[in-house]
Amino acid sequence: MRVTYSVQRRKRKKKIMKAARGFRGARSRSFKNAKEAVQHSLQYSFRDRKNRKRDFRRLWIVRINAAANNNGLSYSKFIFGLKKANMDINRKILSDLAVNNPEAFTKLVEVAKASISN
Repeated sequence: MRVTYSVQRRKRKKKIMKAARGFRGARSRSFKNAKEAVQHSLQYSFRDRKNRKRDFRRLWIVRINAAANNNGLSYSKFIFGLKKANMDINRKILSDLAVNNPEAFTKLVEVAKASISN
């Protein structure tokens, strides 16, 4: 009995060509180029899902540092003071407070300063 892989092959090709839609030039038309481009795009997306977390953490730290400096405290001393005061607030929330609610952030800075001086 003769076995052909036409259905599976067509399915596989359609899947890759669909993923390559919107790519420029031969990358969206030629199967060989599309396959390579899709493979790379999947690698990049996997890598950058990890990097996005890193980038956001850096952004939050920059925002917290700027707000803490405006209140006369460095970032490291501010975080140290919060830890010493047993305040477990993550950097995302601290950054949001620094941008959207400066009064509440100022109160946190005062708590941190008080716990450092003790």
